[in-house]
Amino acid sequence: MNATTPAIVTQSAVRRLPRLILLMFCLAYVLPGFLGREPWKVNDVEAFGAMLGMASGSGLGIPQVLGVPLGETGPLPFWLGAAAIQALPFLSPDLAVRLAFAALLALTLALTWYAVFHLARQPAAQPVTLAFGGEAHPTDYARALADAGLLALMASLGLAQLGHETTPDLVRLCATAAALYGAARLALPDGLWSGAGWLGWVLGLGALVSSGAPWLALALGAVLPLLLVIAPQPPGAAAGRVRLQRMAMLLAAAVLCGLGVWALPQSWFALTDTTFAGWQRWSRLLLWFAWPAWPLALWTLWRWRRQWRAPHLALPLWVVACLVLDSAFNPGFDRALLLSLPAWAALAAFALPTLRRSMSALIDWFTLLFFSSCALIVWVVWLSMMTGVPAKPAANVARLAPGFVPEFSFGLLLVAALATGAWLVLVAWRVGAHRKALWKSLVLPAAGSTLCWLLLMSLWLPLLDHARSYGPISRRIASLVPPGNCVLVDGLSQAQIAALGYHGRLTLVRTDSAESGQACRTLVVDPDSQPTLDERVQLTDWAFRATVRRLTDRKESLLIYQRVRH
Repeated sequence: MNATTPAIVTQSAVRRLPRLILLMFCLAYVLPGFLGREPWKVNDVEAFGAMLGMASGSGLGIPQVLGVPLGETGPLPFWLGAAAIQALPFLSPDLAVRLAFAALLALTLALTWYAVFHLARQPAAQPVTLAFGGEAHPTDYARALADAGLLALMASLGLAQLGHETTPDLVRLCATAAALYGAARLALPDGLWSGAGWLGWVLGLGALVSSGAPWLALALGAVLPLLLVIAPQPPGAAAGRVRLQRMAMLLAAAVLCGLGVWALPQSWFALTDTTFAGWQRWSRLLLWFAWPAWPLALWTLWRWRRQWRAPHLALPLWVVACLVLDSAFNPGFDRALLLSLPAWAALAAFALPTLRRSMSALIDWFTLLFFSSCALIVWVVWLSMMTGVPAKPAANVARLAPGFVPEFSFGLLLVAALATGAWLVLVAWRVGAHRKALWKSLVLPAAGSTLCWLLLMSLWLPLLDHARSYGPISRRIASLVPPGNCVLVDGLSQAQIAALGYHGRLTLVRTDSAESGQACRTLVVDPDSQPTLDERVQLTDWAFRATVRRLTDRKESLLIYQRVRH
């Protein structure tokens, strides 16, 4: 045991969180958001369109929608989605893709659990040996911290929406968790001989490269081994074994550095033009995105400040530092910050052995008030939509989502009622039992986050589908197209094209493509491209027919033209 550790943990504090309850917890978090909804704008439906194209045999090497690449992203996420579509032909393509990505999210949770488990097994992470015995057994201690790390990840507010989309970001999140797991396993005194550790590390880095994040693979692949090299030698470890392990890590770091110099995009070296307003949005995002993991992580760094070189702190801290820095100069800073959540959760777990009772009580009370209020709001708005009482929430919904007609679903209501009842039971359990469990302070945050996400994906699911899907506008446009006819599109985004092709079941042709569109009798135009439309089509051949708007966004409209002559 480590005598300099700030952790003082007894065996009674590392009681096991029942596996069945933990599994049900994970299922309640993973499945809502992947089941029952349509692809949402913008990234979700855009990625789905590329996967659908790959499944049909087009663009196998480069992700694209209607012949136009999606940008700087790797093909791996789209291969996974296309493989799911082909492997599950009896399901709708969008459901098949979401099931595959649900498995990715579940794998991310599992990898985070094992990463924290192996970090907690590090010699420097062990609690103090008590004078009269009774300190926590190392395996039980590691399991309790792993449970806490998993709960911290599910409690993170930023994971809910982005973690349930079928985008490359979820593949990168899983890959980052795999790389952290591999490094944590390799950092153990006998870790050099761990096939699982090497497999997780190599596959994680490879997945990052093939999903469009080569610089992150370089940063993690080259620096994580160096952190293991400079880590203090574990007491009692064989000097020869440690030397061999560190030489292997140095060799791996050197190889990855060489590969990284060859593969790293030059665009990384040019900082993105970030305005002050962008910095304000980024700073506000930091406050809530990784809540409640980041305050606990800061407490960890303070209480364990004499052991920053130890693997259980250095490894997740480096991952957090890389990704927070990337998010600061990345236009999609929320998606960049998403990848840091497993590392934030790992750091947060090590705060619990040193957490004061007053701070634990503060977390519980804040969590109870915050998530109970959010759940109450969801229920009140749903009741207002169904009954008209109270009247104001229903009026706000009608104003923000014109055209939405609420429909009662007993199944969704039952799911929401069971989740709310489970929350009430858990609150009663938390205040009345198991007060010494090490992971107790993160039960309510994880449960509250899961509750609110589940309520949104049940009671509000029809409303969210109406507000965030391109399905309604795509089907309205399809109703204006003669049967069996192709459609010319001009100026539409990749997401709009993907939605028109899938929801509208239309054959689309770009006006600027080499493919002939002479047989098409309908033209769909984005208003922003209308001033230069005459450069791509002969306007005298077309007559304006209608303007179709997204009901929840009057600024997003499409213009429909009908061919009058060939």
